[in-house]
Amino acid sequence: MGGLVGIFRRGERRDGVDLPRDGEFAFLSEAEAARLRTFVREAFAERGIEVTVEPGRVTTVSGWRFGLSNLAAVCHHDSRGPRCWRTLVDEHVDRVIRSMDGPQALRALPHERLLAQLYPRFIPSDPALLKAFGYGPRSVPGLLEVLALDLPETVDMLTADSLSDLGEITALRDRAFQNLRAVRVDRHKVVKDKDSSHFDVLTGGSYFIASLALVLDEVVRRYTKDAPAPDGILVTLPHRHQLAFHVIRDRSVAPSLHAMARFAAMGFEQSPGALSPSVFWWHEGSFAQVATQDDAGLHIRLTQEAMDLAARFAGG
Repeated sequence: MGGLVGIFRRGERRDGVDLPRDGEFAFLSEAEAARLRTFVREAFAERGIEVTVEPGRVTTVSGWRFGLSNLAAVCHHDSRGPRCWRTLVDEHVDRVIRSMDGPQALRALPHERLLAQLYPRFIPSDPALLKAFGYGPRSVPGLLEVLALDLPETVDMLTADSLSDLGEITALRDRAFQNLRAVRVDRHKVVKDKDSSHFDVLTGGSYFIASLALVLDEVVRRYTKDAPAPDGILVTLPHRHQLAFHVIRDRSVAPSLHAMARFAAMGFEQSPGALSPSVFWWHEGSFAQVATQDDAGLHIRLTQEAMDLAARFAGG
């Protein structure tokens, strides 16, 4: 059931993990971090603002400061690679400048307003991010579940320290899930092929479309008008604006798994906000990885769970 089925264009090559790592952002090499900080300094200078760039933050001559952690993480996780970093920096700096005359959201907005704009969000798991963002429950393998504020200009991921001032984590997560259920999906389509493969795809401008995997059983009932089957659901989260799923009912599970793996790999490689090229099996609220991609291209390597699923329906 394995085999090479496609090779997809990648972004500019990143530095290898064998090169010296940056002291502030260990997920970047020293050279990559220096390049990013240069972009930040240049972007402010081009807008007429002189700044001092420190390892983890920027300070203006007037004393206004903002951290570089979110920007560094966004650049690190963008599948297009360093060739797009200057564009990401420019967009980020423009948002920062527009907000420079006002206080930060956590200090400025009323508590109820903050709660109304709180959502769960996935980011790729990285050891360097665990201290700040590893507070959420383990749900989808390879991803961290964090809480984020959906603001007019930005989506701000909240660190563990930020949450301590906002409330108790369980109550905050419950409210974020309540908000998630109202997220707008702009498009729903069913992808079918002559090999009997089929799966549903949800896309939208919201940064929290992929987060709908956290309420997958409710999503399936909403868009298929049917309760999930006892054998569970295949699901992919290629990037933050997309979620795909296949309700497992019959022998179409095998071709659908292959089709979804190709679909996830392409979306992961070609879209901003990349999350995972893998296919997961959702069953009774838990996620297991059942197909993955490696650096040589797309290889479907089925776990034992995936082979058991396919075998169960092979004759029916």
